[in-house]
Amino acid sequence: MTSNRLIAFRTIHAMIAAVVAGSLIIQVALLFTGGADANSGDTDADVGVATRLVRLLSYFTIQSNLIVLAVSILLAINPLRTGTRFAVGRFDALLGITVTGLVFAIVLAPQVHLTGAALVATIGFHYISPWATLLAWLLFGPRRQFGPAVIGWAFAWPVAWLLYTFVRGAFVDWYPYPFLDVTEIGYARALLNAVVVLILGAVLAALFRLVDRRAPALLDQTSVGPTSR
Repeated sequence: MTSNRLIAFRTIHAMIAAVVAGSLIIQVALLFTGGADANSGDTDADVGVATRLVRLLSYFTIQSNLIVLAVSILLAINPLRTGTRFAVGRFDALLGITVTGLVFAIVLAPQVHLTGAALVATIGFHYISPWATLLAWLLFGPRRQFGPAVIGWAFAWPVAWLLYTFVRGAFVDWYPYPFLDVTEIGYARALLNAVVVLILGAVLAALFRLVDRRAPALLDQTSVGPTSR
């Protein structure tokens, strides 16, 4: 039974990695051919390829999916990988991609109208990746990896991303999301929206910590054998 669970665990994370990698390939191809961005629907035809690439990598969606890609590959190789640094990365993947899915569905989806390849990419980034990642963790675990120190370090990335977004935006007058666009809505409202997103992240972090401590999982370190960092 444990062997079957390990196979299932590896398979779902390999599938998540394939979806994210495929979506990234599609999006990069669109970037170089002048197609729409899967995050905003814009083509950014008025700027060069280098600027479009920097903008792409500046989206929280893309960064969270890149973390999910790395973590999913590592978990497909070793389902019970442990270590503080990996735990921070896994928590960032789980938290970041869940925030991505929720914010897109609630706030951004009504504003973004995509077709063709860009629609395929956004389905991968915003629908399959978030909920498959969350479901895989809820079902399989492993558990008891998210202590207070791990969660504290994991928040360094979202906070750094917000600082980067506002500082860069002040110089280049471009912001990845409308609810953070200082030019359009002003600093007060943009900062308030940023705080709301951080609060959402804190609530999710508390829920994930609770599940990590108390909920059963199909895999755990003690039943399958040794792990590695």
